[in-house]
Amino acid sequence: MPFLTLLLAALIQGITEFLPVSSSGHLILLPQLTGMADQGQIIDVAVHVGTLFAVIIYFWKDASAAMFGLPRALRGKIDTSGAFMALCLIIATIPVVIFGSILKLTGLDDMMRNITVIGWTMLIFGLVLYWTDQTGKTKRNADQWTLRHALLMGLWQAISLIPGTSRSGITISAARHYGYKRADSAKISMLMSIPTIIASGVLLSSEVIMTANAQAAKEAAIAATLAFFAAVLALSIMMRLLRTVSFTPYVIYRIILGIILLSISYN
Repeated sequence: MPFLTLLLAALIQGITEFLPVSSSGHLILLPQLTGMADQGQIIDVAVHVGTLFAVIIYFWKDASAAMFGLPRALRGKIDTSGAFMALCLIIATIPVVIFGSILKLTGLDDMMRNITVIGWTMLIFGLVLYWTDQTGKTKRNADQWTLRHALLMGLWQAISLIPGTSRSGITISAARHYGYKRADSAKISMLMSIPTIIASGVLLSSEVIMTANAQAAKEAAIAATLAFFAAVLALSIMMRLLRTVSFTPYVIYRIILGIILLSISYN
């Protein structure tokens, strides 16, 4: 596979996974708008692994607390902040796993991978992000996350399986709707991505392992590494900007891209 394809796929995934603009939508658009060969599922899994390590390292304190608290949560002992965080993440992930399995088994996931769907979701959920960001109160911190909000945000997150919606965008929208501050909304969204990326990676890996070889493994390692550095950079910039800037610039980008894609699709 050409290095340019690996580089573009890694940069797109790394930069857009945590920005509210839809990484899956951009990855689908890459071959459709450039005429390049589709990067394939092996590279998709690899770049997701790269972004997974990026968010774990960036939010290491919270991520490690949840990981060490997971065994206690699984035993029903919710007596530490880490165990409670782990329980919240488990609850938030269940809806997307169920919905994702349904889409995979019915073949609807492949049917929705087109410019028209991405154009509409870019536009619609960009407006949803704007509405929740402008109307949501800023009274809650990430450490005030509740089990009820984890479940509700998990249901919102399930919608992100529709290409172009944006997992981070829809979960940030949900958090803002429930009154979490901008930076805290982004933080919760990023932590929710950890089990979600793991779940999607396991689902895709079952198909990828059968077709993998030495060359594919080398290309996957390159793509994962590039995606990792791109994701760390994107996370750093976004979290820094959120101290002074709203989500409106991302909304504007989504609306413009959505209009362009719909004009291409219908003309």
